[in-house]
Amino acid sequence: MTLNHGRHTLAIPGPSIMPDRVMQAMHRAAPNIYTGELIDLAATLVPDLKAVARTKHKVAMYIGNGHAAWEASLVNVLATGDTVLVPATGNFSHGWAGMAERLGITTQVIEFGRRSALDPALVAEALDADKSHKIKAVLCVQTDTATSAKSDVAALRSAIDATGHPALLMVDCIACLGCDEMQMDDWGVDVMVAGCQKGLMTPPGMSFVFFNDKAAEIRAKMERVSSYWDWTPRADPEQFYQYWCGTAPTHHLYGLRVALDMIVHEEGLEAVWARHATLARAVWAAFEAWEVGGPLELNLANRAIRSNAVTSVRIGAPTGTQLRNWLTEQAGVTLGIGLGMATEEDPQSDGFFRVGHMGHLNSHMLLGTLGSIQAGLNALQIPHGGGALEAAAQVCAAGADDTADLTVGASGSCCG
Repeated sequence: MTLNHGRHTLAIPGPSIMPDRVMQAMHRAAPNIYTGELIDLAATLVPDLKAVARTKHKVAMYIGNGHAAWEASLVNVLATGDTVLVPATGNFSHGWAGMAERLGITTQVIEFGRRSALDPALVAEALDADKSHKIKAVLCVQTDTATSAKSDVAALRSAIDATGHPALLMVDCIACLGCDEMQMDDWGVDVMVAGCQKGLMTPPGMSFVFFNDKAAEIRAKMERVSSYWDWTPRADPEQFYQYWCGTAPTHHLYGLRVALDMIVHEEGLEAVWARHATLARAVWAAFEAWEVGGPLELNLANRAIRSNAVTSVRIGAPTGTQLRNWLTEQAGVTLGIGLGMATEEDPQSDGFFRVGHMGHLNSHMLLGTLGSIQAGLNALQIPHGGGALEAAAQVCAAGADDTADLTVGASGSCCG
């Protein structure tokens, strides 16, 4: 007998749970891609995508995952032989750096490990040392999905500006756009990349590159950019097909339209940020209680550098995989694997797991996941502290009052 019958819960850090309304919008026959409602609909996506990114500048839409956006962002402003600085906070920082290297771009990596955010002062030191301005861009992952570390983008921008270095600030928001706060223009981000399958609540298949005037000027001076990755016609199309360099991702556009309606026009972006902040604190409260007297340990001790989208957990090999398997087979809950956390002692990252808490999520769904984790800890006789579910429930019960420590800036945005 198993208790996993019923609707399965996917508690991984992307793809996130998709709203029924999004899936229903996509469940239709193929539309006309030359005239009609699809052409009108696509144009409405641009202002709402820019609203989520908090930018007045440009966005290019691509058919592809986050890695596609990585490559698109690189080839529009960097050439073979250029140098980039990469403050690395986990698996995805190294992934973006590796892609740059394969394009013939030299990478200078500052390693911050798997249990911390980046230190803007050390980035500033590296830029100060670059007297000839060989470094053309700083590649920052705002939230690394593997470690769950969230870096302070605004502080990084301030550190770059203090050096007077002209390097672009390029930020990966794939894991956290629509979950952790992003203020592209106010924070001085030049290029930002994102995907549709996490905070934007749309099935995988679309990605986005946002860029400002400084980045556009650099693009205009590039000797060669492939016709497919070139962001210029995509951001300023004269005809509909130029958005995509060919056939549009038709059904994704219908789904994304509904998702953006829910985020921007119904719940409101500030409320979305506040909801994610509260639900993240509920997760942390539970895990901080479970940590007492057992092997379980949050990857990041400092709450200030934890993402509101994902939580990475250490529990020791092979217990992490055993717990994940029990939850999938017995409780109908799938947790994320320990990605990019391998060691010699634990080559398969069996001592780690991740909980995604992003996108279409409420307290009922989250508390059900936490209750199932509690059941798994009990069933597998993994030592753990008590009071976890009560602590999480208390955070949820506090509701809007629990967001009182969010700072409201001049723009009216919530800063988690």
